Amino acid sequence: MERLLTACAGLQLLHTHTRDGEACYSNTEDSRIYLTKSSPKSLYHSIQYSSNTIYLCWHYLTDAVREGKNQYEKAFGVSSSDLFEALYRSDEEMIKFMQLMNSVWNICGRDVVTAFDLSPFKSIYDLGGCSGALAKQCVSAYPETTVTIFDLPKVVQTAKEHFVPTDERRISFHEGDFFRDALPEADLYILARILHDWTDVKSLELLTKVHHSCRPGVRGGAIHRPPLFQPQVRRGRILARLYSLNMLVQTEGKERSPSEYSRLLSNAGFTHIQVRRTGKIYDAILARK
Repeated sequence: MERLLTACAGLQLLHTHTRDGEACYSNTEDSRIYLTKSSPKSLYHSIQYSSNTIYLCWHYLTDAVREGKNQYEKAFGVSSSDLFEALYRSDEEMIKFMQLMNSVWNICGRDVVTAFDLSPFKSIYDLGGCSGALAKQCVSAYPETTVTIFDLPKVVQTAKEHFVPTDERRISFHEGDFFRDALPEADLYILARILHDWTDVKSLELLTKVHHSCRPGVRGGAIHRPPLFQPQVRRGRILARLYSLNMLVQTEGKERSPSEYSRLLSNAGFTHIQVRRTGKIYDAILARK
């Protein structure tokens, strides 16, 4: 135990002080905020998901590079022909993934929903909105806005049961598959951590559906929140490339540069495409119809 504690102190995760001649340890402020399970900004579930799911796929990185596909079959013995059937291969795994999304957006969500002024968009659909963490950030930042979480039926039911309070009237749900089902009309569609799951062909298919359903005019648009390649910042570039490798071992997609996302949006029919940096892991792109 002493070796673990001193190692954590060396990593600046713990403070060290002496009491009655013995070493004592306490959390640093960063550890209190991000590593304690009870903190609103805890990364506990993110770390657990990385350890128990993501890293198991990374064990087969060599195979992923050779085959050009995700490694769920080798890591977990499940077919990856349907990506989200593999991802949600049990109710327990689905809840773990939703807790991961909560961890991400509890830390980064406010920055990305305020990267642009979204107050003109009164009716928002969050495609693949999962646990509703980003939707909650959105209605908190824009009290006059309503957000509908569009996701698979079993995800919606779990979000209702475990993640979104029943008295939150500004957040509603729509069960469906955004590739197979029609998208209801809205002022704005949010695609957060969505397009990086899919190939260019499928991403363009989805964006074209969004463009068709989006209300025209000043209020019609789509916003995407990817970890963008940042050629001018070495750390940002490396982080995005590592994320892209993670997409290789886990999904059908990849991370893309701002120009690549802009090209997809333009090909889908969107105009006035803007990119905003947040200074955090996730940046934002807003495109209008």
